[in-house]
Amino acid sequence: MKPIVVIDDDQDVREVLADLLVAEGYRVRCFANGADALASLRRDSSASLILLDLMMPVMDGWRFREEQARDRRLASIPVIAMSAVADLGPSPVPRPLALVAKPFNVDNLLARIAERVHTH
Repeated sequence: MKPIVVIDDDQDVREVLADLLVAEGYRVRCFANGADALASLRRDSSASLILLDLMMPVMDGWRFREEQARDRRLASIPVIAMSAVADLGPSPVPRPLALVAKPFNVDNLLARIAERVHTH
C-alpha cells in the first residue's frame, strides 16, 4: 500500500497522526510544510492520500494545492484538509475531498481515511 502523506507544521499533530496511522497498518511520510512535502512528492509521487493542514508557514495548504494541481503526477492524489476553520468558503484552487475540523475526532478521521484509501 502506498503511504499516507501528513503535512502539518505542528510536530505534536504530526507525531499523533503518524502513531495512529501506523497502528492502523498504514505507512506514513510526514512533513512540516507544503514546500518540503511538494519537493519530496516530486521525487517520489507514491502516496495513497494526503492529510493537509491549511494554515502553515513556508507554504500553506492552499498554495500546496495549487502546485499539486499543476503537476499531473500529483494532481490525482486525494487530499483531506485539516483546519480549525470550519468553513473553507469559495476557493480558486481545487478543493480537498473532505475537511476535518481541528481538533479532530480520531474515529471520524480514521473512517474518512479508510474510505478514501480503499476507494482509490
